[in-house]
Amino acid sequence: MRLPPHILVVNGIKVRRPVFLLGAPHSGADLLARALKRSPGFHVTIGRAGVAHVVYAFARRPSIAGTSGAVRVLRDALAESWQVLPGSCGQCPAPCREAGGVTGAGPCVATGEIVRFGDGSPDLIYSAPVLLRAFPDARFVQLVRDGRDVAAAMLADPACLAWFRPAMLSGRTEFPNAFLGVNKDEHLDRWKGMPAAGKCALRWRSAVRLSAELRRALPAGQLLTLRYEELVGRPAQAAAALAEYLETRVSKVALYGRDAEVGAWRSRLRPADRQLVEKVAREELTRLGYLTS
Repeated sequence: MRLPPHILVVNGIKVRRPVFLLGAPHSGADLLARALKRSPGFHVTIGRAGVAHVVYAFARRPSIAGTSGAVRVLRDALAESWQVLPGSCGQCPAPCREAGGVTGAGPCVATGEIVRFGDGSPDLIYSAPVLLRAFPDARFVQLVRDGRDVAAAMLADPACLAWFRPAMLSGRTEFPNAFLGVNKDEHLDRWKGMPAAGKCALRWRSAVRLSAELRRALPAGQLLTLRYEELVGRPAQAAAALAEYLETRVSKVALYGRDAEVGAWRSRLRPADRQLVEKVAREELTRLGYLTS
């Protein structure tokens, strides 16, 4: 006998068709989260500590994500994150507060206005299978960006580079590991000696491969793929596509003003780093049309 689907209620509101934003670091999930956070009826969280703790636990030890308790743990973390309480925004990280225009303790939204929930926390893509089991009616939006621009942005981001420190290779980290882009145990020694640019390329390559797997596994009604270049180059069209997919109005104001970041790798990546990124991720860069030769 098939069990009925779990019904999650937050602030007296049933969580239906929650929206999750997926992508490699610096691929635009934060920008899209900002747009949805400022859209009527949405309560979107970004990087709340409880969610981040679970997401990175799954990333470091992928076997945990396959356990029976993984769904409950992630669902509970999101439920706590979505709670709207006096002062709740004071627990949000700076990107979430800034995206919501919060200057005080919050809350950033009134419970009576909430119709849909969502989350745009970094690195959710590594928990996508668990999210789908936790919320079978979820809607996923995945962002794809030129891996060279992603690598350039990651190299300038201390939070991203922190994952490449030796401590990441503690006994708690399992290999192979999609989060670090290490596909086989025997590649670990090669990964250890690789420059940071190569490790950034591996993380991007791994995220792109996970995105392709999702695209094959999910029906069109549950997954929308957007390119970062379209998001910032044609924000009105991107917002319209997102609004049609989610069947709701989407604020496009937050999408304007970032077109200068497209192709920034040309000035931000050193020649040696560019060559390494293109070597490591050549197949994916070519398949996605970012590399033509």
